[in-house]
Amino acid sequence: MDIAFGDPEENYKRVEKRLQEAADNGCQLVVLPELWTTGYDLTRLDEIADDNAEAAIAFLKEQAQKHQLHLVGGSVANRKEQGVENTLLVISKDGQLVKTYSKLHLFRLMEEEKFLQAGNEDGLFMLDGEQMAAFICYDIRFPEWMRKHVLNGANVLFVPAEWPLARVDHWRTLLIARAIENQSYVVACNRSGADPNNKFAGHSIIVDPWGEVIAEAGENEELLIGEIDTEKVPEIRKRIPIFEDRRTEFYS
Repeated sequence: MDIAFGDPEENYKRVEKRLQEAADNGCQLVVLPELWTTGYDLTRLDEIADDNAEAAIAFLKEQAQKHQLHLVGGSVANRKEQGVENTLLVISKDGQLVKTYSKLHLFRLMEEEKFLQAGNEDGLFMLDGEQMAAFICYDIRFPEWMRKHVLNGANVLFVPAEWPLARVDHWRTLLIARAIENQSYVVACNRSGADPNNKFAGHSIIVDPWGEVIAEAGENEELLIGEIDTEKVPEIRKRIPIFEDRRTEFYS
């Protein structure tokens, strides 16, 4: 989706419309982009951030139950005591808050460190008996952070983002590499459109554990649909047993 700059009210309307569209198309799990309530209107976060993400959580819980959708609900500007965090929200289809994860790595090229506080917890969570993990945008440039989650059982890796068009080749290459090296699914949702400072890449993508692209969007808004089969993960890991062949004594 495109995101209305600094306008949470408008963005709630856009997401509500998109979730209805996903439900009408038979989706079971929906992923939203990074900072979908506000966009990168960082200088106004004191005014437009969501106290403890309460409004976003309530909205996503309602939508999840209404449409019977699991939601990897992108991330929102989450005002906490220590400052504003960029927090991802996972909601189950029965309206339960399953996980919050605040972005660990702040992106200095977009001055995140001046307006946001970094998180300090992992992104692991369970849905329908499957171990999964979520990351946010810049996190994908840190393969050791994503590998840690795979070693702890994650077979599906989600990535909401606001990744600029200028580096779209990095976006695609890094996501496919993360899928191949971790022999895991990667499901990444990137915003489209532009704000006063950036044009964004779109190109949301679903990659299988062999590195093959299941589905990929273009630059513009669209509902990207793909099917994953988590039973494929152990099959591929048996074909090339990289986790058995790791020699961690040499890695520090």
